[in-house]
Amino acid sequence: MAPAMKRETVCVACSTALDIDDDRVVLVRGRIHEEHCSEACLQETTSRRRRAREAAQLRWLARIALVAVVVAGGRHLWRRHRLPPAHSISLDAVDANARPAAPPPTTTRFVFGPAWPPSDTDYMAMFAAAKWVYPLPGPRRRQPVADARILTTESSRFRSASSYCRTADHCGVDLGGELWGEHVYAAQDGIVVAVHRDGDGAPGGASIRLSHMGGFVYTQYFHLAGIPRTLFAGARVRAGDVVGLVGDTGTGQPRRHLHFALSTRPTSQFAEVYWDPLPWMADWPLHTPSHGTVAGLVPEPRPEPFARRRR
Repeated sequence: MAPAMKRETVCVACSTALDIDDDRVVLVRGRIHEEHCSEACLQETTSRRRRAREAAQLRWLARIALVAVVVAGGRHLWRRHRLPPAHSISLDAVDANARPAAPPPTTTRFVFGPAWPPSDTDYMAMFAAAKWVYPLPGPRRRQPVADARILTTESSRFRSASSYCRTADHCGVDLGGELWGEHVYAAQDGIVVAVHRDGDGAPGGASIRLSHMGGFVYTQYFHLAGIPRTLFAGARVRAGDVVGLVGDTGTGQPRRHLHFALSTRPTSQFAEVYWDPLPWMADWPLHTPSHGTVAGLVPEPRPEPFARRRR
């Protein structure tokens, strides 16, 4: 039987070959046995492993520090671009007699909604910018005549006790009178506020009241001979829609004409102001119907059928 071969070992530190009879120092780490030729080599191995362990710890600390820097920098950028800037506090003494510095001049004017309550200048600007239609049809423009009466379609529960005319003796205008039953048009887009079809119990006769421009401006039409049944409180009308027929209700005499009134009142707590519409009516365009002046509201008579001849 052949003799067993001897396993040749070397020193882990200095790589010196170790015979089986040589003295050696062994470092045991679990199942790993590291052989050294001397104690000096053993100390060299332990020193090398300690330095490797410290280097690994330093690498982990560097990684943690890098993550902390990234998180802190991101927080700073977020606060800088998203949060309002911090205001510094001055610890200097304040001079009580010093005047505050004037704000820097600016050309931007911030307007939040309309003026309240609207002034006469605001109303005149609204009248000038709006699109109106003459209350009576063309092609001839009937000259309006100023009237000093204050007529209203509102009930006493909603009527303002301090209503007045902005210009004395110019509370409204009288129009027409040539044709009974002539069309009366809405002067502007609006909403029907009140309708009075019975013309015997009111001074203005049969009448209709429209609100315009968000409920600040009103137009009223009096002495009507009739009002379309499609119009009721809350109905919407367009400028040029027929809102009635010229008549003589409420006049007490056979004097057919239209009394037109233009007024303003922001809310029921304010007085209703009646304006003189003459300065603006000269520029309101005329609306001429394509089929006469009364077509559409007065039914056309149907021809009677011919009687059959007896044979």
